[in-house]
Amino acid sequence: MRKVADCREYPSESNCSLTIAGEEDEVMRAASEHAVSVHGHTDGPELREQIRATLKDEVPQHA
Repeated sequence: MRKVADCREYPSESNCSLTIAGEEDEVMRAASEHAVSVHGHTDGPELREQIRATLKDEVPQHA
């Protein structure tokens, strides 16, 4: 099951609208890099645990 991380669900000073979707390890890597480079977080196990706890299953879009 693909996972989704969506910045719109969390308040931020930048009003970030980024959504990241993919396999869990891909989303974790990209979301961690994004949190550090855009939102100024410090990378580490605590950040990754917080991100992992917010991931949701992707809802398939049907044509």
